[in-house]
Amino acid sequence: MALQSGAALLPAERRVVASLAAIYATRLFGLFLLLPVLALHAGSLPGGTPLLAGIAVGAYGLAQALMQIPFGAWSDRFGRRPLIVIGLVLHIAGSALGWFAGSAWSVIVARIVQGLGAVSGPVMAFLADLTRPAARTRAMFAIGMSIGASFILSLIGGPLLAGSIGVAGVFALIGALGVLALVLVLFALPAEAPRAL
Repeated sequence: MALQSGAALLPAERRVVASLAAIYATRLFGLFLLLPVLALHAGSLPGGTPLLAGIAVGAYGLAQALMQIPFGAWSDRFGRRPLIVIGLVLHIAGSALGWFAGSAWSVIVARIVQGLGAVSGPVMAFLADLTRPAARTRAMFAIGMSIGASFILSLIGGPLLAGSIGVAGVFALIGALGVLALVLVLFALPAEAPRAL
């Protein structure tokens, strides 16, 4: 028996999926850019040790893990868009801290602040809110493709960019991508239904 691929996306759903995929991709592309270069950078800063370099790399993931469930619950209560906006503002603030970081510890703080903006859950919930169940598999596939493309491009681009603009410049670029994602949230996504408190 042939597998069914699900319903085609309607034009309104395509716009939503494209916007959410772009938000995901711009945010993750920036974060993935740091993966190949952050440990060496953090270890070379004042106070840098191999241990602190490892913490700098892992601090983002730890902060994300701690905040995923609260962000999801808060987005159920207060709405998807406000939580995505708050998460992106934290992401931009952490990128700004990384841009000015002058020590291994300040890079760790920057990565923690970046990670506190755990918008993955609210973004995926928004996707579910704005697409029909029959089309959701295609919508999720589009998001997954944007994540995979971001990862591949960033592993190639990260060392090249770090070599030309420095790791501080990469943090600045990540902040700029976060601003772009914020603009998409504010101006490209449709309004969500009101929530009962």
